[in-house]
Amino acid sequence: MSSSETGQVTGTKDKDYNLIWYIEACLSNALRMETYIQDAERDNDTEIMELFRKAQADSRKGAEMGKALLRTRLGS
Repeated sequence: MSSSETGQVTGTKDKDYNLIWYIEACLSNALRMETYIQDAERDNDTEIMELFRKAQADSRKGAEMGKALLRTRLGS
C-alpha cells in the first residue's frame, strides 16, 4: 500500500480519481448487465434475468450515488 499521493501523475487527487473510476466501473457494469439480461431472455431463464436486473439496478444506484458525491466534491 502506497502512503504517498500520486495525483501529481494524473493531475487528480487519488480519492477523486478513485471516485471517478468507481462511477465509470458502475456504469460499465450496468451496460454489461444489459447484454447478460438479453442473453438470459433468449433462453427464457427468468432466474438469471432477475439476478442480472438486480445487479444492473445496484450498479446504476452506485453510479448515481457516486455522481452525486462527485458533484458536491467538485462544486458543480
